[in-house]
Amino acid sequence: MQTALSVLRFILIVFEVLVIFNLLIIVHEWGHFLAGRWRGLVIDRFGIWFGKPIWKKTINGVQYSLGSIPAGGFVSLPQMAPMEAVEGKVEGERQNLPPISVLDKIIVALAGPVFSLGLAFVFATLVFFIGRPTTEAETTTTIGVLPGDSPALAAGLRPGDKVLEVDGQPVDRFGGMGDSISWRVIRSEGETIPFKVERGGQILTFDSKYVKEAKSSRWGRAPLRQVLIGPKQTPLVGEVLPGSAADRAGIVSGDVISAVNGERIFNPVVLSEVIENNPTQPVNLVVTRDGREFPMTLQPEKRMDEGKERYLIGVQWDPGDIVLMYPGPVEQIASSIQTMGNMISALFSPKSDVKAQHFSGPVGIMNLYYRMFQSPEGWRLALWFSVFFNVNLAILNMLPIPVLDGGHILLAIIEGIRRKPIPVKVLEFIQTGCAIFIMGYMLYVTFFDVQDVFPWKRGGAQATEAAE
Repeated sequence: MQTALSVLRFILIVFEVLVIFNLLIIVHEWGHFLAGRWRGLVIDRFGIWFGKPIWKKTINGVQYSLGSIPAGGFVSLPQMAPMEAVEGKVEGERQNLPPISVLDKIIVALAGPVFSLGLAFVFATLVFFIGRPTTEAETTTTIGVLPGDSPALAAGLRPGDKVLEVDGQPVDRFGGMGDSISWRVIRSEGETIPFKVERGGQILTFDSKYVKEAKSSRWGRAPLRQVLIGPKQTPLVGEVLPGSAADRAGIVSGDVISAVNGERIFNPVVLSEVIENNPTQPVNLVVTRDGREFPMTLQPEKRMDEGKERYLIGVQWDPGDIVLMYPGPVEQIASSIQTMGNMISALFSPKSDVKAQHFSGPVGIMNLYYRMFQSPEGWRLALWFSVFFNVNLAILNMLPIPVLDGGHILLAIIEGIRRKPIPVKVLEFIQTGCAIFIMGYMLYVTFFDVQDVFPWKRGGAQATEAAE
């Protein structure tokens, strides 16, 4: 019964991923379709999904089809720049089609990104009303844990420090893109990374070195900079295992473990590390309950945990309350544009560790949606991410690269300046070359995306490389 439920849940999640991913792409193509209709262009085909059609029908001269590969869709507009490399041969002869104006080409090309931005605004409005789920670990800038080999620990940073700036830039959260601690570390380019923190009412500055963890596999993505710090997460007891050391000591659900061996802790990982380093030694805890503190001494015991025998005290941690935030639609779109700007800037900076391989294609994006839908707050997370994805789709399509919408606009402008059409043979050569380049890049990033979905067995040394 449990297996059947798991299979049904898997099928449901896959269905949800396909629905939302295809919606985003099809709306973009629908924008081109409607603009083409409005401007009187010949529309050869409008297809949902790719591959061999499992259904097709011609209505008013337009062939509508449903493909066998559920990955978006396309619209064939033969009066625009030739797209045979992507869409296949058109049914009619291009030379026999009436010419269209430069303005028509620009409007039709621009319609796709405009519709993507419009859908982003719709999703952002929904997020504004239903909320975006966040946790303490995501929104805090307070350091909760630093392992013994952390460069930040060696530089002088400590648990409980509230990070104000990283690499000279203000931060407002721990993870994610934009003004986050992790992104500012990744985006830094110096030999050391400056940190400004608040500790006990004082403002302190530190210069931390960084490390790059070894690749997860021989062909994995190149590692990025880290300083090995973790966010604050209140050590809140969620469940106490019956008969465990914690149960016998009187620890109950809702207690907070606020200190271990005389040191305040800001993340439950710290307690696990203390026990792991000295498994047979008792641990002295301070437990906070209803504003009162109780000292306790517990002896860790051997228990099975995820198939391994480990020393534990018998508590399962509560990740904390999920808090809903309600950012305005304009704020969400502006943040997405800023994030895209940061990513593109990092990509083209010669000193940045961010490379083309660190971006994701359809496989990576659908994998991300799949992981979101595994959460109880899956639809809220997916809608919030879809705001960024639609903005991403609009901006990337506006890059002046033939095959993309921005390329169509660029070619139309060149045609307007020349006051005559660009020769068809030249257009075919440019479009085919760019299509091959983009398809090659998509295969390149898909190679890395597949490893994220089906990670290869880790091999080789797992040492870290430090910046000296």
